[in-house]
Amino acid sequence: MIDINESVMQFLLAFVVVGPLLGAAAALLPAPPGLKGKSPEQAVLRHGVTVTGVVLLAAIVLALGFDHDHPSKMQASTDISWIPALDVRIHLGVDGISLPLLVLSALLTFLCALYSYFKPPAGPTPKAFVALLLVLESGTLATFAVLDLLLFFLAFETVLIPMYFLIARWGGAGRAQAAWKFILFTLLGSVVMLLGLLLIGIKAGTFDMVALATDNGRSLTTSVQVIAALAIGIGLAVKTPMWPLHSWLPDAHTAAPTVGSVLLAGVLLKMGTYGFVRILLPITPDGMSTFAPYLAAFAVVGIVYGSLACLALAKQGAKGDLKRLIAYSSVGHMGFVLLGIATMTPTGVNGALFANIAHGLITGLLFFLVGALKDRTGSTDLDTLAEGTGAALYGRAPRLGGLLAFAAVASLGLPGLAGFWGEMLALFGAFDPAAGLSRPAFLTFMAIAAFGTLLTAAYMLIVVRRVCMGAVPSDPQRTGRLADVQSYEFAAWTPLVVLTVLAGLWPRALLGLTDPAVQQLLAGGTR
Repeated sequence: MIDINESVMQFLLAFVVVGPLLGAAAALLPAPPGLKGKSPEQAVLRHGVTVTGVVLLAAIVLALGFDHDHPSKMQASTDISWIPALDVRIHLGVDGISLPLLVLSALLTFLCALYSYFKPPAGPTPKAFVALLLVLESGTLATFAVLDLLLFFLAFETVLIPMYFLIARWGGAGRAQAAWKFILFTLLGSVVMLLGLLLIGIKAGTFDMVALATDNGRSLTTSVQVIAALAIGIGLAVKTPMWPLHSWLPDAHTAAPTVGSVLLAGVLLKMGTYGFVRILLPITPDGMSTFAPYLAAFAVVGIVYGSLACLALAKQGAKGDLKRLIAYSSVGHMGFVLLGIATMTPTGVNGALFANIAHGLITGLLFFLVGALKDRTGSTDLDTLAEGTGAALYGRAPRLGGLLAFAAVASLGLPGLAGFWGEMLALFGAFDPAAGLSRPAFLTFMAIAAFGTLLTAAYMLIVVRRVCMGAVPSDPQRTGRLADVQSYEFAAWTPLVVLTVLAGLWPRALLGLTDPAVQQLLAGGTR
């Protein structure tokens, strides 16, 4: 922690939110100011790296200046009246819940921009690509920083259009259908969510999330809380994605370009679960208590369903796509996040927040690696990879094979890596749920979720065996070496590997931030 003036902290947070938008506007100029390259395309890609790098640096300085002794307190706060008639305010701030997600979003966007600079996306001019990437970053960062319900909705929706175009214009086979499916599902969910947000604001007389959380639902009747929790929960569940509202996700991931998949899994999915924690738990506690058993039930079905779908894709002869398999694995992993939230306990919610960060790191790395495999082999089909690389992924590209194995075992929750703690804490939360929730029901959910961890280990180990340790190809012409990890790939992936190990070995670094904020949130809001 370093001592930084509060006004500087306010500026840093405002810059983190607005800076990418300014960078997006500059990217569309005839030539990005102050940058040169061998070509206009290289110059604009360098501009994207520069802007996302500066935003990441600002986020890191913000984290260093954060008062870690009082993580439950909203810091770097800006509160300006915007629409007085509706009491809508430009209210920004971060606490121990939102700060890790803010830094994760800035990190992943920078790594995607860096990766794209050395591996430019195939398709239309990179000007539009960089501008869309920066607008997407601004929307995600704003979602974790705004403290007004209507501003939250606007930020939540901002990411839809850039992600739609990233899939539709730079994606692979089936990109048009996948992009439309993504936008339709999320827009329909958002319409329902907006109705719930408006209901809360009208009935409580304010859209300020801090004031509403501190009130802890006392100004809202139980029926209003139930209706609002249902409406908002549906919108958030689509983005999470919760089974059975997940069907847009596999198609979107399969068709999306590499950086699109990384940001979709690493950042966009977290916006839904963050909304459950930031809005529904403190503002509609009675509504959440009503739906918590159903949320937990859908969560554990998603855990088992996602794992079984992955097993079906992983088995030999199933013509499974590795990107699609990882997409289905996200349904299962986010099921653990939802289960932790549904327990409505500090243990469970802390586990959910930890699992959010772990999933962003590990699945982001997995999609980077799958993209690299596709670049080298021209396919993400598991049968093709197993026949074309086989044992040779260790022998032909040992670093790439080792990283894929590392990411796989991290994803299955190996102790000592980041994926372990979130799932374990979610299970512990289900073992002893909040007062008023049925303990026998949650013990059942815990047992089913624990079985899901075994299924996760099964399909991830099958993937490692088939892709990294399969039989040597019978065709001698297919035994040549593959290009191993390049320097730019090493630069883009190393932070994810290091943070996955650090979070697994030193979970207190993250839990020390989230736990006090969660304790206060569940006790009656954030101050």
